Amino acid sequence: QLQAFGGGLVQAGGFLRLSCAASGRAFSYVMGWFRQAPGKEREFVATHSRDGGRKYYTDSVKGRFTISRDNAKNTVYLQMDNLKPEDTAVYSCAARPIGTILSELRNKEAYIYWGQGTLVTVSS
Repeated sequence: QLQAFGGGLVQAGGFLRLSCAASGRAFSYVMGWFRQAPGKEREFVATHSRDGGRKYYTDSVKGRFTISRDNAKNTVYLQMDNLKPEDTAVYSCAARPIGTILSELRNKEAYIYWGQGTLVTVSS
């Protein structure tokens, strides 16, 4: 089971920190973040490698968002800085199998468990 927290309303240029707590079998997988803006497809935002050493981001958030994890708390975070109105979306965390190949890390179909999303609204 996955549960995301931390969404809200923020002005452009502001920041938010999302967190996703994993429990049960979901914790044995690798976590990622996706988002879905109104009227758009769900898109990949960020994930990390199995050991956390490598991080992957969609181009539009590079340099502004940072994914991290706390194994002791079974939690993954998404620090979002310098937010823009186009970042407005429902953000969801998801979990994929440890053995997912590199080319599939950004593919939402590779993720098995999904948490309830949290809404992020960035005003201009």
